[in-house]
Amino acid sequence: MSRIVPVGLGDRAYDVLVGEGLLEQAGRLIAPFQKRGRTAVVSDETVWGMHGARLTAALAAAGIEALPVIVPPGEQTKSFEGLADVSDRLLAMELDRGDIVTAFGGGVVGDLAGFAAAIYKRGIDFVQIPTTLLAQVDSSVGGKTAIDTPRGKNLVGAFHQPRLVLADQTVLSTLPDREMRAGYAEIIKYGLLGDRVFFEWLEMNVAAVLARDPEALAHAVARSVEMKAEIVAEDEKEQGRRALLNLGHTFGHALESETGYGDALLHGEAVGVGMALAFRFSARLGLANGQDAERASRAIAASGLPTRLRDVPGHPFDAGRLVMHMGQDKKAEAGRLTFILARALGDAFVAKDVDAAAVLEFLVAEGAHPSGEKP
Repeated sequence: MSRIVPVGLGDRAYDVLVGEGLLEQAGRLIAPFQKRGRTAVVSDETVWGMHGARLTAALAAAGIEALPVIVPPGEQTKSFEGLADVSDRLLAMELDRGDIVTAFGGGVVGDLAGFAAAIYKRGIDFVQIPTTLLAQVDSSVGGKTAIDTPRGKNLVGAFHQPRLVLADQTVLSTLPDREMRAGYAEIIKYGLLGDRVFFEWLEMNVAAVLARDPEALAHAVARSVEMKAEIVAEDEKEQGRRALLNLGHTFGHALESETGYGDALLHGEAVGVGMALAFRFSARLGLANGQDAERASRAIAASGLPTRLRDVPGHPFDAGRLVMHMGQDKKAEAGRLTFILARALGDAFVAKDVDAAAVLEFLVAEGAHPSGEKP
């Protein structure tokens, strides 16, 4: 049995299906959204090698031809060069607006394929089949698509909602444990930002989720998607409440920039340490109590995620450089820093015009070097 989570966006509404065996049903489920019996499937070499045959067979069973567009794995693919390559291959297939693009992979593939679909002939439909835990609970839902640039992460992109999301739990059986932990960061984020009961459930069930216990995993994914769907329906273009979904990301993106967006620090790992930093920064500013900040850090650490700067490869960092990266963040406005901070567990809020000097001082207290000082 799959769980259906609707994303209510009027005539652009769609469903997120969460459960086991959805990949084998993909052809039947995708068929209503295409007209010519074919779909371009953007996937990376790793995912396609493991699961491509399953998807191809499922599509063929419904009379749909899979046209593979296989890209290298890794964040570096989510670039102008990667976008140009995928776009050119879609054009070579002579897709028209009656065709669809299927994003079959993790967050990198989803972002890249979704953005390519958003700009291909001014917009073509796409379907998300996320194959990582992080993508299932976060990046595949909500319509954010983007690529990275040398100046920062996800700075060039578009809002382009999928027509359908299929979150098949069985594909997670081949996911490395480190990737499971990275995805868990986005799950516990939902508890920390707006659902204390869910946060407390995760404290008790973290081991079961990471061990891929079907019932625990299905609940964790479905509840995360429910929370995101509710927020996206209320604030699709991130003008207000949707910014809460960036809890931990301002610190995290700065650390990703410093570590080169590679395997040294996965996105979920950066979000994990970023959320712990956000709670401790909130406590330092007197917005939250220290007990909540410590409890948040313990719950994040219980999954094996980093919670301190010293846990991140590349430490010690230059505090000034980290603050510089934060100034390039999408949430920054007129040079002013924006953070998602917390009043308590399950009670986050958007804090605009945060004093850069206070951030700098906090980072030094956390172990970063003062700006300009050599390690």
